[in-house]
Amino acid sequence: MRSPQSRQLHQAEPAGRRVLTIEDDEIIGQEILTELQCHGLDVEWVRNGREGLLRAANGSYDVITLDRMLPEFDGLAIVTTLRTLGITTPVLIISALSDVDERIRGLRAGGNDYLTKPFAPDEMAARVEVLLRRQQQVDTADTILRVADLELDLIKHEARRNGQLLELLPTEYKLLEFLMRNVGQVLSRLMIFEEVWGYHLTPGTNLIDVHIGRLRKKIDQPGLRPLFRTVRGVGYVLAESV
Repeated sequence: MRSPQSRQLHQAEPAGRRVLTIEDDEIIGQEILTELQCHGLDVEWVRNGREGLLRAANGSYDVITLDRMLPEFDGLAIVTTLRTLGITTPVLIISALSDVDERIRGLRAGGNDYLTKPFAPDEMAARVEVLLRRQQQVDTADTILRVADLELDLIKHEARRNGQLLELLPTEYKLLEFLMRNVGQVLSRLMIFEEVWGYHLTPGTNLIDVHIGRLRKKIDQPGLRPLFRTVRGVGYVLAESV
């Protein structure tokens, strides 16, 4: 029996949103299909990586749920290929590989969120809904973010500083987008980690500092006005005047 909360989510979900589910396990695939359809989503389900990649590359989907281990073509290779092709469809990776290193690999490859098996169907649906909302915000907002002479094109997935194209990795792009959407605000490491990586920060990790350092070198190049500032003991801020 579906909970009242699930019915409310189903009623609130916009019609016509398309989800591609790439999952080879029959039981899990059916579970995902049934749950998302109950939330009013149009779901297509494929059972191997090669067909999944072809559908994802040629179809028009609002979200993709992607198994990590698939026959014919690995899930990690799928999301990497999509991002290389410039396809920005949000991807929820669903995997039995639950180690932190595996989650990081999936997110660095271009996944937008990572859910480990076994999972609660309601949580999976909620994560899909979050990705749908984020995508809708991109679709309806200005497609170019600007801070001083720094520009981020949300459609082309390109960043430019002083007119020069910046070569950003997928995680660096997500990190820069979050900073630019919150320009002038001091963002804590925890806030950055949960938004960009999607799970709780492990105490003592320097993952954020490493990524900020790399991004900073690409943006605040010699001869350009610095846009990054570190707030000691708190976090980071991106602003026109630091």
